[in-house]
Amino acid sequence: MRYLPLTADDRQQMLGVIGAKSIDDLFIDVPEAARIKHTFDLPPHQGELEVERALSAMAAKNTSAGSVPFFVGCGAYKHHVPASVDHLIQRSEFLTSYTPYQPEISQGTLQYLFEFQTQVALLTGMDVANASMYDGSTACGEAVQMAHRVTRRNKALLSGNLHPHYRAVIETSARFAGDGVVALDAAPTSAEDIAGRIDDDTSCVVVQYPDFFGNVRDLTDIAAAAHAQGALMIVAIPEIISMGALKTPGEMGADIVVAEGQSIGNALNFGGPYVGLFATRQKYVRQMPGRLAGETVDADGKRGYVLTLSTREQHIRREKATSNICTNSGLCCLAFTIHLALLGEKGFTRLAALNHESAIKLADALSAVPGADVLTPAFFNEFTVRTPKPAAQVIEALAEKGVLGGVPASRLMPDDKSVSDLIIVAATEVNTDADRAAYAAALTEVLS
Repeated sequence: MRYLPLTADDRQQMLGVIGAKSIDDLFIDVPEAARIKHTFDLPPHQGELEVERALSAMAAKNTSAGSVPFFVGCGAYKHHVPASVDHLIQRSEFLTSYTPYQPEISQGTLQYLFEFQTQVALLTGMDVANASMYDGSTACGEAVQMAHRVTRRNKALLSGNLHPHYRAVIETSARFAGDGVVALDAAPTSAEDIAGRIDDDTSCVVVQYPDFFGNVRDLTDIAAAAHAQGALMIVAIPEIISMGALKTPGEMGADIVVAEGQSIGNALNFGGPYVGLFATRQKYVRQMPGRLAGETVDADGKRGYVLTLSTREQHIRREKATSNICTNSGLCCLAFTIHLALLGEKGFTRLAALNHESAIKLADALSAVPGADVLTPAFFNEFTVRTPKPAAQVIEALAEKGVLGGVPASRLMPDDKSVSDLIIVAATEVNTDADRAAYAAALTEVLS
């Protein structure tokens, strides 16, 4: 049965109420040049079976991540998610819950948010974490705004090796808020002089760990330099599983840590929805965006959970709100919490080790390919390869041979010609010896 909610008379009545003569009047604010005048070349309506066949045929033209050796990363990673995670998050009390506006009857939601916050604080080495944000890049933009509030300055200094999407979110926010942003040039193979660029106007330094090109570097000196100038250090972590093998940002002096949590419990999902992680020091908690669930006891001394802090505009006056982000990624952070709880500390450490081991094997295999040069000396599960041909062409040629071999840096940094021959390659626990051998063999053919 077709669903036709409105008749022509219904529409005309609604238009009459708002004073519009026609549907076109509703789009009068859209520039004429942006309007499409022609009809689309689509077939006439068909039955459900025919539509399903047509769309399936279209989808089959794509090469899916699980169908070939897959080494694409740059902020979204293919990991194994146990079937138990999906099974548990689909329990109706989780799947259909919205948000704990009535904390006294949302104990399950509040408890897993509390557990999630605890996990994120432990992973990042920070004092306190919120109940999640949309994704890593929006969390990063919120962190910069928070640093402005804490320091009462409004200039952010961005590492050139920060993910371009994270940088774009920060720059977009700054453009409309009238804030300043200084972004350094990309430095795939050398350390940046970030400390030397911090001045009295700098509110924060934003660095990625491991960085966009896969480099793992100690950030302690940058934190010290930032603090000496009264600025904060924000650390962005697009691959949170790296925290199972690396020193935490908290141990290196970070003031705010943001991360993308997709790698734990969540699939690639065509780029979203994802889950942003946000953690900071206790002394800055009242400037933290989002909301925070806390543990308490009721009048009878029984353990319970409450919405402890929520400085969102839905809860307090807009001018007092720390953020206009209106929700957290509830189901995604539940999946994160369940997967991490299933792994446990030892399992998470083992998972990180498997990732690193897989990347080392792949780097060794690609280093042996004539013409390929692995540039990253110290990495977790992602590194950069220089090729004698334009990287975008190499990736296309690899795809034709059935290998998705990474991300050409030029795809995310199209205006930087110096990175046109660089491929950023990721390896995880899902890659096998056969996958790595297939990549090396295909790259040998492409570069010969």
